[in-house]
Amino acid sequence: MDESKGTPKAVILSAILHVGIVAFLFLATLPCSSFENFVNALGLPAWMNPITCTPPLNLQGQVIQAVFIGPTGSPPPKTVKTKPVPDAVPPPPTTPPPPPTPPKPDEPKIKTLPPPPEHPDVVDQEKVVEDALQKADDAKKLQEEKEQQRQSEIDAQAVKKKQEEQKKVDELFRKMDAAANQTKSLSKQAEQQKQDLANASDQSQPDLPKADQLQSGNNSDHTDLSSAYAAAIQNAVTPNWLRPDNITAAPCEVNIVQSPGGDVLSANVDPSCPYDDAGRRSVENAVLRTKTLPYKGFEKVFQRNLTFTFRP
Repeated sequence: MDESKGTPKAVILSAILHVGIVAFLFLATLPCSSFENFVNALGLPAWMNPITCTPPLNLQGQVIQAVFIGPTGSPPPKTVKTKPVPDAVPPPPTTPPPPPTPPKPDEPKIKTLPPPPEHPDVVDQEKVVEDALQKADDAKKLQEEKEQQRQSEIDAQAVKKKQEEQKKVDELFRKMDAAANQTKSLSKQAEQQKQDLANASDQSQPDLPKADQLQSGNNSDHTDLSSAYAAAIQNAVTPNWLRPDNITAAPCEVNIVQSPGGDVLSANVDPSCPYDDAGRRSVENAVLRTKTLPYKGFEKVFQRNLTFTFRP
């Protein structure tokens, strides 16, 4: 669209709008009757008249004309001349009344203060000061006592805590000492067992026979089969014995239950055994650790329930 052609058209429309506004304002300033006369002069019908004047009131009776006068416009009153009275005595001149006496101003009332005491009570004042100082001292002492008590409680708790910690440390060292002693004892037992096994292996004798052939005796010329069977069991159990340190050299009887073939089923030390609990358990464990006792060649003297005299 060409802007040069649209601009004159917009100017013309704007001019028409302004003329219409000016005409509307002019018509608005005209009185109602003049507008009706203008419309009637143009010969336009009544329905084209947008403004209709309100018709005046028509009342019956005579027209009354009146002029409103304000307060300043009213005529002054007419002066009336008084007739003189004959032979009349003129009244005596009246004296003006005396002016009223002004009231006396109220004087402010001054309150009188009580006289000061002749001798102030200094003793009472000193007593009040002493009481205040005494209360302050009491409060200070009470606060100090509370602080001391609180500090004492803190110290007691610290001492108790330190004792508990020391107790824990002592218990820990005791356990460590017990563990060290137990380790030392076990180590000593292991050495003893190692030595016992070495002694049981060779009996400090060269070229020993097998365990089922090794026999112990008293250099007697006569040896029966039962004695040989007991010596074979002794030689089989001894290498498996872990000897305690405090064991005695006394013999100990053991009740053994075995199956055919020599398999050990149970081993219980006889109550007459002179060993302590550790020694008795060591003998029982030696028999159980052997598992199988000598059997081949000793079938004639084999017993399912066997009472064996163990000699260390």
